[in-house]
Amino acid sequence: MTTPDDAVRPAADGTAPELTVDGTGLLCVQLLLRLRKQIAHLPAGAVVHILTTDPAAPLDLPAWCHLTGHEYLGPVPSPAPDHDVYALRLTSAPVQTRPGRPWHPTPTTD
Repeated sequence: MTTPDDAVRPAADGTAPELTVDGTGLLCVQLLLRLRKQIAHLPAGAVVHILTTDPAAPLDLPAWCHLTGHEYLGPVPSPAPDHDVYALRLTSAPVQTRPGRPWHPTPTTD
C-alpha cells in the first residue's frame, strides 16, 4: 500500500521510491512476507520504502537485505511520529527465500 506523504520523500541517497510498503502494525516475519510479495514485480534497481512500527526493523531489514542481496539504503527522514521509514534498492538476482519463512533461503537443487 502506498501513502501519499511518504511515497514522495527521497531515500537517504536522494532517490524517490517506486513503491512504499505499509508494514505498520506488523512484526518481522509478517513485514518481510508482505515486502517480498509486493516487490516481486519490480525491476532491479527499484527503490522501495518500508513504513514500520516494528522496533526490530533497524536490525531485521539490513539483515534480510544481506541475506537476499538487496541493498539496504537506511532510514528515511519522516515527519510521521507513529512510524519509521526505511529504504532499500532491489537487486537483479535476489536470493529466494522459502514461502512463509523469509529468513530461510530456498534450497538449491544441484
